[in-house]
Formats: sequence, structure tokens, C-alpha cells
Amino acid sequence: MTYMTNTPNESTTTLKNIWGTSGIDNSYLEWVNLSGEEPVLPSMYKVGLVSQSAVAATGLAAAAVWHRRTGQQQYVTVDMKQSTIAFRSERYTSINGSVVHKPVDDIHGFYQCGDGGWIQLHANYPAHRSGIVTILQCESNRTDVQRELDKVSAFQAEGLFTENGLPAGMMRTLAEWSKHPQGIAVSGLPLLEIDKIGDSPPLILGDNPERPLDSVKVVELTKVIAGPLIGRTLAEHGAEVLWLNSPHLDLIEGLVIDMSRGKNTANIDIRQEEGKSKLRELIGGADIFVQGYRPGSIASKGFSFEDIAEIKPGIIYVELSAFSHEGPWSHRRGFDSIVQTVSGIGREGAKAIGEDGMLHLPCQALDHATGYLGAFGAMAALIRRSEEGGSWRVRVSLAQTAEWLKSLGILNRMDIEDFSQSQIKEFMCCDDSSYGRISYTCPAAILSRTPGYWDSPPSSFGTHQ
Repeated sequence: MTYMTNTPNESTTTLKNIWGTSGIDNSYLEWVNLSGEEPVLPSMYKVGLVSQSAVAATGLAAAAVWHRRTGQQQYVTVDMKQSTIAFRSERYTSINGSVVHKPVDDIHGFYQCGDGGWIQLHANYPAHRSGIVTILQCESNRTDVQRELDKVSAFQAEGLFTENGLPAGMMRTLAEWSKHPQGIAVSGLPLLEIDKIGDSPPLILGDNPERPLDSVKVVELTKVIAGPLIGRTLAEHGAEVLWLNSPHLDLIEGLVIDMSRGKNTANIDIRQEEGKSKLRELIGGADIFVQGYRPGSIASKGFSFEDIAEIKPGIIYVELSAFSHEGPWSHRRGFDSIVQTVSGIGREGAKAIGEDGMLHLPCQALDHATGYLGAFGAMAALIRRSEEGGSWRVRVSLAQTAEWLKSLGILNRMDIEDFSQSQIKEFMCCDDSSYGRISYTCPAAILSRTPGYWDSPPSSFGTHQ
């Protein structure tokens, strides 16, 4: 059976361009149905289009894996409103009716510096907050931080924080970013990269799967939204995902609750040789390794792509970063909001409503899109490995996703209303967990034969061995 597309032209074209990075037959695009259109949220940019096309790419990749394993075709349906709500999953997840992700911190956010320029500080994690007040030698409150930033320029402040390993970004315009060395480096990169690097026999997946990724084992070392979303999406389609965290690292519990569904969550300390040895053992039994630390960070501990391909020939190594693997900022820490700030996205949002400073996107679109793209890349590499053999590296970054978002053009619909509670409720699922009754966003890619779901509720790190 063949299901022809019946989609808005822009959505179809955008999905086709993502699919073109996979090296997989374009005939699969005939199996998708996209509904809805922009605008869906008050935004300067097309976050609905981005959400729909990224979600559809992962759903279609799962359908392609299923087809390669069983010979069965299925269609994939993605509604733009639902995919956009899924792009806010951390915002809507609740336990016993109370929202779990409340990143409230009076230091986190925008500041105007002494020269009139603006900077964004990221202080949702305790270590980042304490680092800011230590560097500024001030009290731990917004008033005192502002008083110190009044003494320096935005450029000086950015350098002060980033040179000390803290995530911060000076507001730049689109034109300023396009001339910046990091902006130039990122502009020369594709949306994502899927490369065969190393040889191994073709992968033979088990027979008679119940779900596309049955028997696929994933080891994940990630932190915030984009990385965990890669693993969560793979788990949605049946992969066995082990999400690891070092017990000395800060966590945001609400994000763990939202991103741990369908996963096994465990602690590991790879600063110690015992932890490194255990991780090597786990990788030896895995098909996919996902890591979301700064380029070079994991490699310095003996887990570069080359190291892991030697441990497990045929591994699919998914590498996520903030600013990409190219350019002078490739090793810099960053988050969705920081990348929006430095790349001109934040400034465009404020200009659209006639304000100074910045206004960010109405969802963490860079995080979510990058997460779905990373999962898409992993599944595409899985198909390629089953046909060609080899070890594969998938690279995605928030900065590359930001360039793609901007390339899709301006929406400039800040005037529309946000989602109502009734609209959100339509796309929520419920389950019991150790935390209580959890409500969370349902899978946004609807597969006709193998609908996505998570086979276990959220759990805290240390729950599993």
C-alpha cells in the first residue's frame, strides 16, 4: 500500500530537505501526511514548521526501519499543533496536577550592561549560579549582579564568564552574527551530518520485532533537553535506553521527569577508572551511543568517536553540542537560550514587538528540533549500517539548528494567542509512576502500524543498575 502526501507545500519541502541528509530512498516521503499550518504560536520564526518537519522525520525514519525489518509499509501522520505542543513537553509535564519544571532563578536571564549592550546569563543550575556570583564577587541576587554588570560592557562580561567556563552570551544582531567567526563557521555546515567512519560487518537486527527499534540498545550520556530527547525518541519506538549520569553533576528534576520516560536511569562516575571500565563494558553491548557534552570533554576521558569505534566496531555515535564541532567557539558551553541570544534570534523577537533587548522563541525550539534531528540521524545511520556495515557518526548542534530555523524565513506573527488549556489537554497522556500520577505530552508522530509509546514511567537516576 502507498499513502500519498496531502500536505502544505512548505512542510513537504522542509521535510524533504531533512530527509535528503539521510542517504535513504526518497520514496519513503510518500508515506507521510502532514496537517495544520502556521501560525501556531506567537513567534517571529516558524516554530510550527520546524516542529512538524523534525518530528515527521523521526517518525518516518522509524517507519523506514520497520519496513527494512519486516517488509511492511505504514504511514506517518503529524499535526502541526500537536508537534508544537510536543516541543514544550517540559512545560506541560505534571505530577498529580502540578507542573514539575519550574526553572525559577532570579539571577538567570537578561541584563543590560554598562555600554547599553545586553547579555544573557544561564543560572538554572546551582553551579552556574554560584560561578556567576563568585566571578562578580557580589551577593547572590539579581540586584547585585546588575550592579556589577553596570560596570562593564556586554562584550567584556561575555568574555569574563565564558573564559571561566560559564554559559553566557552577548546579544548580537543577525548581521553581527553573520560576520562573527563562529557564525561564519556554522553557516558552512549542513543541518546535520551522518558519516560512515570505520568498517564493520552489516548489522543484522532480530527477526519478528514488535516495534521498529526492538532489540536496539542505546547508551546515553546527556544533560539538558536536546540530548535526553534523542534517547527519549528512540525509546518511543522501542529501543532499550540506558540513561547515565554522574552523581556529582547538578540535575533539574523536572527535566529528568520529562525526559526519562521509557528509559533505564543509572549513575556512573567516569572520573574514576571503575566507572570508565563499566562504561566501556556497556558500550561493548550497545548499538547506539549518544553524548551531549562539549566537543573534547568526553574524548578527554577516553570516549572519543575513535575510542568507541574501537571498543565496539559498528557503533553509531551521536554527538550533540551547542556551537558545533567547527569554529573558535566549538568547545564553549551553551544552551538553547544562549544560542538564540548570540545568533540574532532573540534580538529579532524583541524588534518585532518594538522593544529593546531580546525576546526568545515561545518554546525551546532549538533544543527540541536538535533532539529530534539527532534521533532521526541515529535511525538513518542504523539503516545505513544494516546495508553497508561500518561505524557511523551523527553530528548535530543547537547552532546548526538555529541557522536552519532562520533559513526558513520570517513569520512575524506575534499577535496570535497562545494555546488554550483545552488545546493542550487534547494531546496529553497519563500514567502512574513512582512520583505519582504523571501527565505528559503524547508522541506527536502517529505511526499506523507501530504507534509510539514509552513502556516505562519516569524514574530518578540511581533507580536502575
